[in-house]
Amino acid sequence: MASVTSAGGARRRRRSITDIKESLRELRNELSVLNRHVGAHVDLKDIDMDCLDLINTHGPMSPSALARRAGLHPATVTGVLDRLERGGWIVRERDSADRRAVGVHALRERNATLYGLFAGMNTAMNEICADYDDAELELLADFLRRATNAGRAATEQLASE
Repeated sequence: MASVTSAGGARRRRRSITDIKESLRELRNELSVLNRHVGAHVDLKDIDMDCLDLINTHGPMSPSALARRAGLHPATVTGVLDRLERGGWIVRERDSADRRAVGVHALRERNATLYGLFAGMNTAMNEICADYDDAELELLADFLRRATNAGRAATEQLASE
């Protein structure tokens, strides 16, 4: 009887893991669609939104650092930065110590526009999180951090091949 329970438990575990992976793929797809709609409201392409988010999240950086972080060719990043600069989302500033070095800075006052467009999702996430206690939220945050790190490692591995 123990082997039946054990086999049933193993099947349930495999199914749960499959459900989690499928749910993460569905979430990625839904967030991608949401980002496209937000981008359409502010006249930004998906790639522009991704790069702007990286600049907002990781602070000022050089165009080459952005290209590496985004996994894009430097020439592609130049076009993205041109569009973001024309749209008033970022500025490029020369380093005072090394005039050849350029830093890309987000114009944070523009973020209010994006926050407004993401307000529905942020409200929904707050409502979802309200259903979990602190320990469960810590567990979920740990899972998501670890999943993000796994994705980063898989990306780095593919990029180095």
